[in-house]
Amino acid sequence: MSNSDKWKITRHVLNYLIDHPDAQDTLEGIVQWWLVEEEIKQQTARVKGVLDDLVKMNYLLESKGMDSRRRYRINQSKIKEISNLIEKTTE
Repeated sequence: MSNSDKWKITRHVLNYLIDHPDAQDTLEGIVQWWLVEEEIKQQTARVKGVLDDLVKMNYLLESKGMDSRRRYRINQSKIKEISNLIEKTTE
C-alpha cells in the first residue's frame, strides 16, 4: 500500500471520529460504514463542483424541486456541443 493510500484511509478514519467522537466499531464495521460514509462525503463535494461548472458552462440546466433540492438536466440545445467535447476528450 502506498503512503498516499495509507494517508487517505487515515484521514477518513480520523474525520469520521471527529464527526462521531463516541463511535467504536470492528474492522468490518469501520470499512463498511465509516470509510464508505467519508468517501460519499468527499465524492458528493467533488460532484457538486462538477455540476456547478456544467451549469456555468450552460451544459446543464438547474431547477429547484418542491422539496427545495436542486435538480439537473441536460441543456437540449447544447447536446451537439457536449457530444463534440466528449469525443475530443476521449481521443
